[in-house]
Amino acid sequence: MSNYVKIGNLQVADVLYHFINENALPGTGLDGEQFWTDFESLFDDLTPINNQLLARRDNIQHQLNAWHRKNKTFNFENYKSFLREIGYLEPKTADFQISTENVDEEVALKAGPQLVVPVDNARYALNAANARWGSLYDALYGTDVISEDGGAKRAGGYNPNRGEKVIEFARGFLDQAVPLQQFSHKEAVKYSIEKGKLTVLLRNGTTVGLQDESKLYGYQGNPGEPSAILLRNNGLYFEIQIDRSHPIGKTDLAGVKDIFLESALTTIMDCEDSVAAVDAEDKVLVYSNWLGLMKGDLTASFTKSNKTITRSLQPDRQYISPAGEEFALKGRSLMFVRIVGHLMKSHAILDKDGNEVPEGLMDTVLTSLIAKHSLLANGHYQNSSKGSIYIVKPKMHGSDEVAFANETFNRVEDMLGLERNTLKIGVMDEERRTSLNLKNCIREVKDRIVFINTGFLDRTGDEIHTSMEIGALIRKNEMKFSTWLQSYEKSNVFVGLATGLKGRAQIGKGMWAMPDLMAEMLKQKIGHLQAGGTTAWVPSPTAATLHALHYHQLDVSKVQDKLAMEIQDLRDQILMIPAAENTNWSAEEIQQELDNNAQGILGYVVRWVEMGVGCSKVPDINHVGLMEDRATLRISSQHIANWLHHGICTKEQVMETLKRMAKVVDQQNAGDPAYRPMAVDFDQSVAFQAASELVFKGYDQPNGYTEPILHRRRIEAKAKWGVKHPN
Repeated sequence: MSNYVKIGNLQVADVLYHFINENALPGTGLDGEQFWTDFESLFDDLTPINNQLLARRDNIQHQLNAWHRKNKTFNFENYKSFLREIGYLEPKTADFQISTENVDEEVALKAGPQLVVPVDNARYALNAANARWGSLYDALYGTDVISEDGGAKRAGGYNPNRGEKVIEFARGFLDQAVPLQQFSHKEAVKYSIEKGKLTVLLRNGTTVGLQDESKLYGYQGNPGEPSAILLRNNGLYFEIQIDRSHPIGKTDLAGVKDIFLESALTTIMDCEDSVAAVDAEDKVLVYSNWLGLMKGDLTASFTKSNKTITRSLQPDRQYISPAGEEFALKGRSLMFVRIVGHLMKSHAILDKDGNEVPEGLMDTVLTSLIAKHSLLANGHYQNSSKGSIYIVKPKMHGSDEVAFANETFNRVEDMLGLERNTLKIGVMDEERRTSLNLKNCIREVKDRIVFINTGFLDRTGDEIHTSMEIGALIRKNEMKFSTWLQSYEKSNVFVGLATGLKGRAQIGKGMWAMPDLMAEMLKQKIGHLQAGGTTAWVPSPTAATLHALHYHQLDVSKVQDKLAMEIQDLRDQILMIPAAENTNWSAEEIQQELDNNAQGILGYVVRWVEMGVGCSKVPDINHVGLMEDRATLRISSQHIANWLHHGICTKEQVMETLKRMAKVVDQQNAGDPAYRPMAVDFDQSVAFQAASELVFKGYDQPNGYTEPILHRRRIEAKAKWGVKHPN
């Protein structure tokens, strides 16, 4: 536990106090004494409102539970009337258009992949920030997008057979994105720039150009023998890289060594679901890495192939335009920061009464303070060319909570000397009360909103908890095909388009959770563009490069124009509760569901609680690696809690399942020397006890959230074994 420094009426953990005074404040133009005075006033004024909103959540849930217990015969119209009566279903707001200004083109105008990465891991954070550009050849060669048939194995050194398949795929991409006049890029033997146009010499001696000459944007090197040719399609850039001395280029007729794609346009540096930050020391690591990203001086060193590699942020990319003028493109992803929601408190700072302060308020102030360094050009790079700071605010319930976030942002702007609406907000549409009232929510932040995003897993967790008393809900996998979910995904886009997000803000879609199954991602994830999403989450830089191919295939702007003509109100469909029509599942089906949920819970919790890993690739029951964070944990634990509450399974059955699956998880992690097995002593395993508590006390958790139990158990593990943060 930290020692505290008293400043005014606040008590601040010494490690955080020194970080703020010695690292975050200098260079911001702010007076330190005034900063702390204002910080204290913000907590004094806003903490009571935060607490009132949380109390309203609890009150609404109590009313919902009571209504369902009383109304065993469900009547939809009566249900809707009740929701209106308690303020759960808000009155419709009048039509409006958002008016957000000073939004970077990566958010307002361009469509492309988005990464979400734990900011407490410097290596991962830098890797994501640098994923603005990625090698298509590497992404293809190293994944299952290219089959291993015909001697094209991945294992071992470079495989020429596999390389040929990569090159063939890449030439097909060029033919689709920047087709030549009459011929294929597969016939090219030389690329050059002549009189401001791309000239391509073919094997038959013919010289051709692009069908659309406006897609040429620049080059590197000598125009007659360029080292790279910059092209643009559907708003996204990419390079044809040429080097006849390169091991790949020297085997290529045209000397092409790679296709380099603009990939992750934006990245969310996450302080929330994908991190395990439970005390002042953890929070300082989070804030320190964010400061390093904003100043551009963050580095991370690691060993690979017996060599020490130091990673830092990539510089901008330099080009010459077809007209002969020099220009640059950003070498880094535009960075958002996702802070925590309204629920959690932090003992990193104690208020005038000795109470823990709302962590969301602390995050808003400190991430904004840190980002001011970028606005002031206090480092190597500026994140935003428009003078904006991008903050994603998750887990808000309804428009009153969004309005509170807006009020908080106003106060922080005044506190830090920022112009109004410098702080831009991303609203995560991942709670049922927000989904139903999304238009009202957007209205509360219409001058600063830059992002809405659907979150299937958290949204499903809230769906289960909200309707806990109606009865047993359908199996977890069936949720993907339920009426409420399909309508929720469509409604999010419809509301975003109706309120004018096109051209001003992102409409985002969810994560592809299987980082090893990239071929399947290429088949399926174009659906997010077809649904009208201008961005969608991917689990790795490699996945970002592959997902970028979808944005070359489909112009999302045109999709949105079509969808804007089809807008409809889907709130009735969103209200369709996924209760099971009958619960005549076989004993085998029930056990299968329990096994799947329990294994996922344990696989994630053991790494979170005992190793401090907030997001990781966790093998599922079939040993398929899935990206897991607290959202996946919420749905799994709530699903078992629902079935327990309604007698589909027994406590004894669930405990037997947890113990049996703990042994499976132990085996899956047997090769990790830092791993502490659960099955050796279930009573002494903090992770096993945490997982059990999440299930058996899931009914009582606020909105089904996992954070209160995880944080308490992580603190317990730290105290018990003296474990440190892995980073």
